Amino acid sequence: MRILFACGGTAGHINPALAVANTIQKELPDTKILFAGNPEGMEARLVPKAGYPFAPIEIQGFQRQLNWRNIKYNTKSALYLLGASSKARDIIEDFSPDLVMGTGGYVSGPILRAAAKLGVKTITHEQNAFPGVTTKLLTRYVDKVLLAVAEAKDHLPAGREYIVTGNPIRQEILLADRGKAREELGVGGRLCLLSFGGSLGARRINEAIADVVAHFVATGRIHHIHATGQYGTELFPELLLKRGVAWRDNPHIDIREYIDNMPQCLAAADLVICRAGALSISELQAAGRPSILIPSPNVAANHQFHNAMVLASKNAAVVIEEKDLTGKHLCKVVRELTADPQELENIGRNAASLAIIDANERICTEVYSLGIKNNGI
Repeated sequence: MRILFACGGTAGHINPALAVANTIQKELPDTKILFAGNPEGMEARLVPKAGYPFAPIEIQGFQRQLNWRNIKYNTKSALYLLGASSKARDIIEDFSPDLVMGTGGYVSGPILRAAAKLGVKTITHEQNAFPGVTTKLLTRYVDKVLLAVAEAKDHLPAGREYIVTGNPIRQEILLADRGKAREELGVGGRLCLLSFGGSLGARRINEAIADVVAHFVATGRIHHIHATGQYGTELFPELLLKRGVAWRDNPHIDIREYIDNMPQCLAAADLVICRAGALSISELQAAGRPSILIPSPNVAANHQFHNAMVLASKNAAVVIEEKDLTGKHLCKVVRELTADPQELENIGRNAASLAIIDANERICTEVYSLGIKNNGI
């Protein structure tokens, strides 16, 4: 079987495709896999690093706010789009896939449309509770539409089948040992607070978390792991110093730029504070962790807010919108939650009840049902 994956733009689109590709490669090692994406995008780095061949196709999105800079940007986007269909067709005809799967990002659109027109079987997977523009457009072309959560159906055209599979979950999240993780991270008998705002970092979150650290550090009852993000590596220590926190060599504070051992940290955590990206939420659910979600307002269609509200509506997370985020308010919410172990346990249990831990297998089943059938096996 030969499978072409189309994804790009953010890790939230790329990592699900890689997770599915890894599962397929493990189960059917003779499968030939190719990824298509923007040569300037994150996928151009992550895909080869994962060991898969990569076919470049230049494409970028459109800016909605009109100014001279964005008009110039949109003109370039339009030129890319004009050439994308031809390039997509070339990639498909050269690779001859049995199936093409898209997991979001602008590159998915022209690749899956071209595949459908060429008679190749197609699948698209939507990670968010509020589907992106690409998914909405592709529902007219693709053979199957896979969703992470059932709530996404409410925002998609009626009259076709939508299959809820969940988001792919790293097996390390499911297999992590809580006791061992807490021991290795030096948590001891303290409450473990885990916070992060994305790989680049979010200034508002860093500022609020600095207040949380300053509020709790003197008590000695919380072990706080915080990822500052790329743009917070210098800012966050400065914020702590302004608040009188001696953070160097402090056994209660673990400051990093990026959390590269997330399965271990999630296993150890008693409470998580983070954005509401689709994959972060899926991992919180799989780990059964209570959380305070702060949706990013700077994403398409405010989809993180919709992701967060799926959990909040079932008492599976507490949501603070960024417009309401202050250090004082965040400290109050953390203080109330950590003072009530039973409520923390209830929120974590509710989150776990929403988890789909066999998403990889569900997605692969749908892939095989088209790809293997199309391959004549």
